[in-house]
Amino acid sequence: MSSNSGRGLQPNVLGTFDTIVMAVAGSAPAYSLAATTAVLAGAVGLASPAALLYCAIPMFGIVLAFSRLGRIDVNAGASYSWVGRTLHPFLGFLSGWALVVSATIFMVAGSLPAGAMTLALFDPGLADNTGLATAVGACWFLVMLLVVLGGARLTVRAQLLMSGVELALLVLFLLAALLHKGSAHAFDWSWLGFGHFDGASGFASGALIAAFYYWGWDVTSNLSEETRNSRRTAGLAALVGVGVVFLLFEAFTIAVNIILSSEQIQSGSGNVLGVLGDEIWPGVGGKLLVVAVMLSTVATLETTLIQVTRSLFAMGRDRTLPPSLGTVHPRWNTPWVAIAVVGAVALAMFAAATALGSVGQILSDAVSAISLQIAVYYGLAGIAAVVAYRKMLLTSVANFLLGGLWPLLGAAFMFWTFFAALGELSSAAIAIGLGGLVAGLVPMLWYWRRGSAYYRPAKLDAVRAIEVEQPYAGSASGRPDAARDALATDF
Repeated sequence: MSSNSGRGLQPNVLGTFDTIVMAVAGSAPAYSLAATTAVLAGAVGLASPAALLYCAIPMFGIVLAFSRLGRIDVNAGASYSWVGRTLHPFLGFLSGWALVVSATIFMVAGSLPAGAMTLALFDPGLADNTGLATAVGACWFLVMLLVVLGGARLTVRAQLLMSGVELALLVLFLLAALLHKGSAHAFDWSWLGFGHFDGASGFASGALIAAFYYWGWDVTSNLSEETRNSRRTAGLAALVGVGVVFLLFEAFTIAVNIILSSEQIQSGSGNVLGVLGDEIWPGVGGKLLVVAVMLSTVATLETTLIQVTRSLFAMGRDRTLPPSLGTVHPRWNTPWVAIAVVGAVALAMFAAATALGSVGQILSDAVSAISLQIAVYYGLAGIAAVVAYRKMLLTSVANFLLGGLWPLLGAAFMFWTFFAALGELSSAAIAIGLGGLVAGLVPMLWYWRRGSAYYRPAKLDAVRAIEVEQPYAGSASGRPDAARDALATDF
């Protein structure tokens, strides 16, 4: 179904390298480490590397699920479309809604550190001023909103600059950490085992926080309608991106365990990387890693804006939300109504955030709430991949392992962490996480009763989809018209 304007998103804008950069930026390595390390260490202590390791294994199963689903259904809504066409349209809508709500909450959770890091560059004492950090973060958010409005090509150019500097600084400090003399703890292989977890519930709470670290790589799927040869590129970029951030996460959490005491980690709160930088390179190191975190935060604001606006675009196009959300700007080929709505909602949340307490407390509750919603839509996508490929699972060992067992284990892990962590989270985190999901029932039932065609889907079947795809193998999106569009080059 086409958008109200009769136009779609611009195909063939992004190449393979561009999309890999977007996947890495989506997971925001520096931001995730800075904002979440204290939360993770508070939950599992020295087992932070283990939590990230054991979450990465099922997470790769979800990446495989997204990759395989993206081969047979190119849609800016990603899991919203896939789950709706394989499991049930109600579950598909809630899957898309979970992404929309989690990404919208992240506008505040991500912008606050961006503001705090910017202030810390000038005066570290200002970083704890919630009102000022919110105001500066809102300015960064508006800048990224305008970049995303300007189109996918401008978005990628900005992303290459920000993520390039961020990754260069992170690698520089990893090398410096290897040469660092002092240590709070001697390295211990038990940090990668199960011994430091406080039972199954402790492991679940750690895994749920670790899921937030990785979240964001799936922006490649939301960009699929704008990516060249996206049936292959989106999934490949996600696999490479998660592999890169996994290595960075493991290396830095081990470095934090070795170099920083638990008191330093907790006092660092949302700026653990700054504390680590000062320990490694006194005076200059803290500021350089603050720059890395700031760039990472702004970069992931951009990818999150892409995810939420492309999801809203797909939902508006299908008339499961107001159809105007599916309107594309005639010049920039971006869903400008969805972008304007997200901007307005986020700015209202910024105003509310100033009354919610400290930056650290807002971050802690937001990370937990977002993680619950991530577990829902990742888990549903894992099951959807198995259902879509069910007729092919026994045709080869690779299909069984990569298309069936691994995605299914990934989905089971996501749902297990969801339910196991409910008993560990604060009432505020649960209220935000579950309340946001329940709120989606209102528009879902409203547009279902109005007869949206989304609720009468053509079932997604891998065998049939692959047969249909063959005549248009040279097309970026698998559609016959897309092959005629001009190709863009990588930047």
